[in-house]
Amino acid sequence: MDRTTAILLLALISLIFGGIAAAIFIYVIVPWRRRRARNRAAKLAARSSTESVAEPPIDDTPAPTKPAAKVSQHSLFIIFAEPGPGAEQTLTRWLEQIDAHYDPLKKVFLVPGQQPANPITIANAFLPGELPDLFRGERLEDDIKGVSLIVKPPLRKRRNQQMIAFVALAKEAATLFNADVLDTQHQSASEETYTQIIG
Repeated sequence: MDRTTAILLLALISLIFGGIAAAIFIYVIVPWRRRRARNRAAKLAARSSTESVAEPPIDDTPAPTKPAAKVSQHSLFIIFAEPGPGAEQTLTRWLEQIDAHYDPLKKVFLVPGQQPANPITIANAFLPGELPDLFRGERLEDDIKGVSLIVKPPLRKRRNQQMIAFVALAKEAATLFNADVLDTQHQSASEETYTQIIG
């Protein structure tokens, strides 16, 4: 075996080992990071739900509306009154009207609203939270029974234009689908809920 053949053979072996190392990385490390991110999100959700439990008021007088506590995101669930192909066609037309675009990686729709850097996410209201690309005619095996609207709150209160757009979208969807709107505690959303989101 001459020197050139030996060098080529060593290069080929190193490429094979590099491919094996990359496969091990993708197989082991990437799911581990996803699990870690999921666990962190679950802990944050559990913490926010325990912090949001309020004590009942002592007297019967209604308390003034307080600004919303610091949350990582606002969520509203739009539960369709009559799920089915008709509701999905209406959903598709509505998504087109509000300039939504489909994110194939997350399997959700994103609406630029008033602040495209912080888009409003429209996902399936039921697990696993993924929607098909309705613009391409894709469908789920089961009917879409509702959608969830998700948005991150602004860092500064004066920049709450996206929260106003978020609430307007939720109200529009509730009217369009004759739907129930639920908050993160699965209680019916009220004007007080919307006021707290807007801030």
